[in-house]
Amino acid sequence: MRRIWHQITENLIPVFRGRLSGVDALPQLAVLGLLSGLITGGVILVFRLAIEWPLEHFLPGSSSESFEELSLITRGLLPLAGALTLGLMLHRLGTHNRKVGIVHVMERLNYHQGYITFRSAIVQFVSGVVTVVTGQSAGREGPAVHLGATFSSLMGQWMRLPNNSIRTLVACGCAAAISASFNTPISGVIFAMEVVMMEYTIAGFTPIILAAVSAAVVTQAVYGSEPAFNVPALTMNSLLEIPWVLAIAVIIGIAAALFIQLVDIMGRQLHRPVLLRIGTAGLLMVPFAILIPETMGIGYDTVNETINGQLGFWLLLGVGVSKLVITSLSIGLGMPSGVIGPTLFMGATLGGAMGLVGAQIIPEHASSVGFYAMLGMGAMMGAVLQAPLAALMALMELTRNPNIILPGMLIITTSSLVTSEAFGKKSLFLTILKSQGLSYQSSPVIQALRRVSVGAIMDRSILRTERHLSADEARKILKSEPKWLIVEGSNGPTALMPAVDLARHIEDTDERAAEEPTALPDTIDLMDIPANRRDIAPVQYQATLEEALNEFDSTDAEALYVQRHVAPMIQRVYGVVLKSDIESYYQYRRS
Repeated sequence: MRRIWHQITENLIPVFRGRLSGVDALPQLAVLGLLSGLITGGVILVFRLAIEWPLEHFLPGSSSESFEELSLITRGLLPLAGALTLGLMLHRLGTHNRKVGIVHVMERLNYHQGYITFRSAIVQFVSGVVTVVTGQSAGREGPAVHLGATFSSLMGQWMRLPNNSIRTLVACGCAAAISASFNTPISGVIFAMEVVMMEYTIAGFTPIILAAVSAAVVTQAVYGSEPAFNVPALTMNSLLEIPWVLAIAVIIGIAAALFIQLVDIMGRQLHRPVLLRIGTAGLLMVPFAILIPETMGIGYDTVNETINGQLGFWLLLGVGVSKLVITSLSIGLGMPSGVIGPTLFMGATLGGAMGLVGAQIIPEHASSVGFYAMLGMGAMMGAVLQAPLAALMALMELTRNPNIILPGMLIITTSSLVTSEAFGKKSLFLTILKSQGLSYQSSPVIQALRRVSVGAIMDRSILRTERHLSADEARKILKSEPKWLIVEGSNGPTALMPAVDLARHIEDTDERAAEEPTALPDTIDLMDIPANRRDIAPVQYQATLEEALNEFDSTDAEALYVQRHVAPMIQRVYGVVLKSDIESYYQYRRS
């Protein structure tokens, strides 16, 4: 058995890695997507169990969301105690170890090629559980996306895959997490590509789809095939409702812009101590927990009651506005909670409230409250995340009703436009990144360079050699017909030169020796002979073309040698890359 495993690791995995270096490694990426989905599905099951088990045993009744049945004192003290616990835990961690959630995943993709640490997953798991269990206004989908992305990234790191493949694995983990959380595979795929990766590629769709499907299968085996919400049959009764749908789109677009603005304002306090910020968020939650307990926790029970028309206008309006205020303040102050769940909550309650108003205006034509609640969910999600397609797919999968597509498209696109164009707001995640002094590169050139590893374009026709050679050693080297010679220095490779220049020097030396039989040097100094030598710098085999270009800019090198760590203190060189190779590859692909 050990022998078989040794053969796999020594023979098959290196070939597998080599195929993944390029942009067309679809079969290999498909296998990785399937594995990512299975792993993420299992992780999300454990995460949900860690949240639901204590709530089912701690809260009154049989529901894991019945915070409303707690006494006033308990409701007030619980979120404050939870916030102080979180604040103390995060206070003991370094600043770089406190970052969690979807924003952190996007940061790691943009600045670190999708490398996420196991420690961050532990911090996210614990903080996500504590946040929801202690009744903060929170969602579990953001932590779930972080966990899915992390374990998928760790799988790629363990297999030492090229960085372009690890980026794809992170997207697979994001899609699988959304799919497993809501039982909505399609919206998981679109969410990963539209919100996190911010790009669409044909090669990327297949592994991400397989990840979403396999994760959904894992969670359906435990929780069944029903979606996250109990949605009755919904339909738009009359086309006369379209003006009211547009009016609701404007209202929700304004609400989404207000939500993003509040998060941005509170995000300016990130320089303050984390214990102070998280403690303040917990203190702000106390009056909401006492007076409006529906704002506590995930709140899917309230969403289901809204969809089924069981709540009145003032309660829906009050709960919706309260959720918007306390969630934005908490997230802005750094509470490690998810935002997707609260976004759906806000959209459902505000949409349901507007549906009741519409029923008073045109009672003979108005659709059900649940219809407007679902439209509101899609509109708020699309506007806050600036992801209209992901919101539309979520709406369609949650309702399983094609009749909602037309009004859904109308309200989602309109609300997104109101938020982005009328108020100039970007996606909530991009806004939070900006408040942290970070950006997110998503230009077509950068995206194209990130999809390919240096291993796909490097020139393997190389030979490492010492600086000083005898004539016989030089001739022996040239017999293997390398294209490039990597000249070794005292601290590793120091220069790159074409082998043809050494051949020309030997030829010239032989001609001079035939004409003038004088004493010739016993050795050849490769750094002294006439040659087109290039300054050289290292780049890791896993690096993408974007990383290689950054290495060119930071080192002023004229060539990069591609190396990999194969044993302690031993680096193996596999090839060389010139800047012109990257430019010509991109131009060829683009044409």
